[in-house]
Amino acid sequence: MKLARFYPVGIPGQPWGEKDVEQWRGRQARLRRYDRDIVPRIEALCDRYEKIGYGELDYAGERYTLFALRDRRFDPALPTALVTGGVHGYENSGVLGALEFLENYAAAYAGKVNLLVAPCVSPWAYERISRWNYDAVDPNRNFRADGPAREATALIELVASVQEPFLVHIDLHETTDSDANEFGPARAARDGKDHETEIIPDGFYLVDDSENPQPEFQNSIIAAVEQVTHIAPADAKGEIIGSTVVSRGVIQYPLKDLGLCPSISGARYTTTTEVYPDSPRTTPVECVAAQVAAVRAALDFALLRP
Repeated sequence: MKLARFYPVGIPGQPWGEKDVEQWRGRQARLRRYDRDIVPRIEALCDRYEKIGYGELDYAGERYTLFALRDRRFDPALPTALVTGGVHGYENSGVLGALEFLENYAAAYAGKVNLLVAPCVSPWAYERISRWNYDAVDPNRNFRADGPAREATALIELVASVQEPFLVHIDLHETTDSDANEFGPARAARDGKDHETEIIPDGFYLVDDSENPQPEFQNSIIAAVEQVTHIAPADAKGEIIGSTVVSRGVIQYPLKDLGLCPSISGARYTTTTEVYPDSPRTTPVECVAAQVAAVRAALDFALLRP
């Protein structure tokens, strides 16, 4: 259902120009600090992992170093796994889940898998609790080498620098009420289109790759996560956010065609987690635990089927 909903930036029906982007940017307040919240936790892990500064952002004089953590020695005899969080900076449990996994659970995989973790891909957006970067660009629709989002191209360059092939890539996300009441209307206004209403699913779900479906892999993650939080049901059309549910809590997208993050690794096993933090049936702690459970289940499954 399309609605002519007013968003307080730009002229309805007309794509934004630079002045509109500047107006949107002026609405974004710095609400938290990457250098205080996230970087110290990354630094605290440096006794166990190699810290990599894989890119720099400079947005009007505000500078951010993009950090990843990896095993100090990559063993070519072992499979390699990539965990990404915070591609959308406002999706808090993705960032915190990646860090908690490293802090409390990753040691169990030592000698079994080479780990590379980028916990906060979009630090400017993390600080503004925003989906977009400074340029009003969604990194997670622009994971291509010539794309406009430096957050995305820097991660692509990091992944390309890894000689070992990736077996698994899990990308940690959230679907929130703000997708419907803020980011959806903003996207429609930016692109000069009508806003289409979106029903936010109540619960956890996964996005598989329609070009490389791995149903057993996805189902194993769902089974693990439902021990922590509830799984999103299909709506009356048998869909979640407009996509057909192919199995309980699982939908599919063509990842590469859409420029989505899990397309960059070439991994056999890929998934995007989607936690719903606004549900009255969950808590922030539970949402982070769900992300950790998803990472562990993904690794456990992939390591049994290399």
